[in-house]
Amino acid sequence: MNMADEKDTANNATTAASYTGHAAKPTLTQEEIDRMKAQDMRLVSDFQAMQIEKNAKKNWDLFYKRNDTRFFKDRHWTTREFAELLGDDTTEEKRRSPKVFFEIGCGVGNLIYPLIEENVPFKKMFACDLSPRAIEFVKGHALYNSEYIEAFQADVTESISDKVFHPVDIATLVFVLSAIHPLKFKQVIQNIFDVMNEEGVLLFRDYGRYDMAQMRFKPGCKIADNLYVRQDGTRSYYFTTEEVQELFESFGFKTKSCSYVQRRTVNLKEKIDVPRIFVQAKFVKPEKSR
Repeated sequence: MNMADEKDTANNATTAASYTGHAAKPTLTQEEIDRMKAQDMRLVSDFQAMQIEKNAKKNWDLFYKRNDTRFFKDRHWTTREFAELLGDDTTEEKRRSPKVFFEIGCGVGNLIYPLIEENVPFKKMFACDLSPRAIEFVKGHALYNSEYIEAFQADVTESISDKVFHPVDIATLVFVLSAIHPLKFKQVIQNIFDVMNEEGVLLFRDYGRYDMAQMRFKPGCKIADNLYVRQDGTRSYYFTTEEVQELFESFGFKTKSCSYVQRRTVNLKEKIDVPRIFVQAKFVKPEKSR
């Protein structure tokens, strides 16, 4: 057996062992297992993976150039899922105190503007995105107020403390971490932790392991374990609750909740009705010991 054969055998063994279920999807069907095995037959080359990483900002900018503000729906569900956005604090004093909000990966404003429309009382709102074009759309919105909203382009794998000039009380990381290479997850969490206030809350939602979208990737799209590239060059990673919790706790966050969320994507016109799996979590930056 040559070295290439040994590598292939090792990869196949790892892959076979990784087909284990979780709370949201206890077992995989044989068809699902076959699909995932097919993904492993042809992986993205190391050179292609490097180019995808190098062009991450460019690819997201092109995404917003093609789709304008039409691709993502406004996220009116966030206040229903995250009561913290409505000032659901434990004391009357905290409820009366306006907070500083920070959305990491704001896109074109599909989360912040529904909050403004619902009159959520924040003292200051920060919003950043990797794509300069997305930030232009945010600033071009009729509700944009530069005295209240600070929108800026940033790569959150790099320090952002010089751009967020108030300690953050509530931050959101919604379908953002999955677009970043797993080797940079830890730096992202550290950068967010650094700008959070004591007792500040980070609200998280992203793709869960074995979500329908993961199963649909064809051979030639897989970069690494649970990491894929879409046709437009953007990436998507699929998490388990265990790894999300471990990742955030390793940087000092305390877990308030972390679980799978199951939803359905329904489009009657296109006759689409498919199950979705997400990971949803809330983390708190602890108060320093006195």
